[in-house]
Amino acid sequence: MPHVVLIPIAQGFEEIEAITLIDVLRRGAIEVIVASLNETLLVEGAHGVVIGCDRCIEGLTTDELDMILLPGGWGGTMALIDHPTVQSLLTKMDAEGKNIGAICAAPLALYRAGVLKEGYTCYPGIQNDISIEGFRGESQSVVESGNIMTSRGPSTAMEFALAIVKKLAGEAMYTSLCSDLLVV
Repeated sequence: MPHVVLIPIAQGFEEIEAITLIDVLRRGAIEVIVASLNETLLVEGAHGVVIGCDRCIEGLTTDELDMILLPGGWGGTMALIDHPTVQSLLTKMDAEGKNIGAICAAPLALYRAGVLKEGYTCYPGIQNDISIEGFRGESQSVVESGNIMTSRGPSTAMEFALAIVKKLAGEAMYTSLCSDLLVV
């Protein structure tokens, strides 16, 4: 049975990050649920790209999910911070030891939910709003700390997506995807 990853999409999300994550994970035989924060299933990103979501986030439970993965973008991140269902899912997933990921500004949403661990990365400057030790900004594109995975931003989205595939689908799928996607 494939792993199931929830990617909540909020207005103002970073398109490169969201689309890369969705695409690469689905290529890696991981089921991805793209969920809007409300009943509007068409959500506009920070640069005018509109994504059609699979469903609304309301009603999803941690029992259905193996991972929750947050794309960045300032507007999208602020909406994820303010959304009670997203914050509740983050805290429940962490309490259950399930995988959580965030890229760009979105580690701030993990911090606000109280699930970000020491040892993380994010978009440069976002760490100034996070009072947890262990920022590894310039030294690593992807940081894993316990059940939390973080990444820096648009240019690291492919590396982040592939690291998630490796974690959830295994080395063989990771190697195959790297070859197919011409990742050296």
